[in-house]
Amino acid sequence: MKYLEMPIKARPFEHQRRAFEFVMHKFKSDNGAALLVEMGCGKSLISVAVAGELFNERRIRNLLIVCPLSICGVWEEEFSKFANFDHNLKILKGSLEKKIETLYSLEGRALQIAVVNYESVWRIERQIKNWHPDMIICDESHKIKTHNISASKSLHRLGEKTRYKLILTGTAITNKAIDIFSQYKFLEPKIFGKSFYTFRNHYFDMVGYGNHTPVLKESMKDELKNKIHSIAFVAKKSECLDLPETTDIVRYVELEPYAMNTYKHLVRDSFAELQNSEVTVTNVLTKILRLSQLTGGFLGDDDGKKVHQISKAKLNAFEDIIDEVTASGKKLVVMARFIPEIDAIKKLLTNKGLRFSIITGEIKNRADEIAKFQNDADVLVFVGQIATAGLGITLTAASTMVFYSLDYSMSNFEQAKARIHRTGQKENCTYIYLIAKNTVDEKVLKALKKKYDLASSIIDEYKHGLNPFSNAEEI
Repeated sequence: MKYLEMPIKARPFEHQRRAFEFVMHKFKSDNGAALLVEMGCGKSLISVAVAGELFNERRIRNLLIVCPLSICGVWEEEFSKFANFDHNLKILKGSLEKKIETLYSLEGRALQIAVVNYESVWRIERQIKNWHPDMIICDESHKIKTHNISASKSLHRLGEKTRYKLILTGTAITNKAIDIFSQYKFLEPKIFGKSFYTFRNHYFDMVGYGNHTPVLKESMKDELKNKIHSIAFVAKKSECLDLPETTDIVRYVELEPYAMNTYKHLVRDSFAELQNSEVTVTNVLTKILRLSQLTGGFLGDDDGKKVHQISKAKLNAFEDIIDEVTASGKKLVVMARFIPEIDAIKKLLTNKGLRFSIITGEIKNRADEIAKFQNDADVLVFVGQIATAGLGITLTAASTMVFYSLDYSMSNFEQAKARIHRTGQKENCTYIYLIAKNTVDEKVLKALKKKYDLASSIIDEYKHGLNPFSNAEEI
């Protein structure tokens, strides 16, 4: 089969070519299309290609991308890496006034792209409308699954005025079918109408105490599925036969200004202390350890007796990942190095009402925790401390692993990755690394990927007159 040429600087997989063809075909007659593509299958690359083709055909000039805050930087990277067409992309950040100023600065012959988070879009809805986007992409569109929140209502209104609309989500929406209404009201209202209650009453029975729980009517399942798929391309990792066995995704997060300022002070102090002490592997690793604790959001007092949370950047990014993976009924493994991080993850999962298994150095009944995760469909998350949960256990109920933080040991790193990528795994595996931008996190991941000794490389930098704790290189 001969495919359209995709305007990207990469060789696409077969499912990405088919998805691109599907969306471009839909856009000949329809206003909206959905990419229901699991994490790790490259739905952002498909979106870049679609936007580029529409721009090349002179059908769009202004593109709005709406996504969770932690994903904004990802879009900048994806367009820089893949777009084989002229574009000008800016992330709307800072105060509302600064966001508006940045939005209105987007002009010129290239494709103009504004990236904004869901919490901001409704606050500058009027200005976005005046900017006249020709296309809107909603990434992780399950964020607007609730039809009456501010972000959803704003996007419903903006969608009415926008020619092309694309939603991206890794979730198999039919697992909680009521969630589809708001996303499709933005995308193509003629499919399910504009009234949530009409939609609900047509497809669902209300059951349970107080009749508050919607249950999809058995007689309506096929109709609902057919309507969803009428404008949707679906791709699951298990069905994408040309995917590599493992895929690495680096998710950069930006520390809050206060946390980043604290980090920079700690870098200066660490370098000063190194100049006034013996430069040994132990000494260097001790200082890196404290920096790594900070990038995970926590910093202890000088005496080590009390730990303070100074950043939620990684926790917020992890929450976005959790929402996407678990909304589809998939399972997830998260590995972290430090106990305060694990405690924060546990609290987040508990607040979300998600059941999880956990192994740290304090857990005695390891076999029970593993069995729960592997065999209980309601236990969606496994939380592990890298040093103690990375050996001798099988976690193949999940095919996605998040490294919240990293151990410096190559052996621990490889062993942790092997928990999901082993005999019994039926899907390709995806590894997501939460990396605090411009910090030691980048150095650690680079050392682990390139398989060289982190402490030795830092000592070499120091011997060459550099501050080895700053100016982290791009991976």
